[in-house]
Amino acid sequence: MPQLNPEFWATQIFWLAVCFGLFYILLSRLALPRIAATLEERRDKIADELDQAAQMKRQSEEAQAEYEAALAESRAQAQAIAQETRRRLQQEAEEQQRKLDADLRERAARAEEELAAAHRRARESIPAVAAELAGAITRHLAGADVSPERLKESAAAALARRASQQGSASHGV
Repeated sequence: MPQLNPEFWATQIFWLAVCFGLFYILLSRLALPRIAATLEERRDKIADELDQAAQMKRQSEEAQAEYEAALAESRAQAQAIAQETRRRLQQEAEEQQRKLDADLRERAARAEEELAAAHRRARESIPAVAAELAGAITRHLAGADVSPERLKESAAAALARRASQQGSASHGV
């Protein structure tokens, strides 16, 4: 094999050095700068993307904090509105209750007045009714007519006796 023959080694080393030198110059002048530029671009792009991601993360965190603050404020406002509504409804209910109580007292007072008036009218009409009844009974049983004035006087006297008996009986008890 000629490659292993020592007499060709000098020329082989020379051509090896020439080829290596040319290959080194070619790579260092053309290929390596392009590769380095591509690597630098990728490094810059990655750094930019990391910066953008960090900025977006900060913005996201700020937006999250703003959202939480707005949510807390909204909850506080909703709670304040609910409390105000409860207070207002309670006041309205109390006002309605007061109105109903006043209306019921007024109706009860009117009913008591009407009852007292009816009681008075009934007491006042008792002698007339008693006289009329006594006259009808007398006419029916005795067949005699008694004057209405006399019947009224007798009924009034009987009622007065009865009232005095009830008054003395209630004092004695």
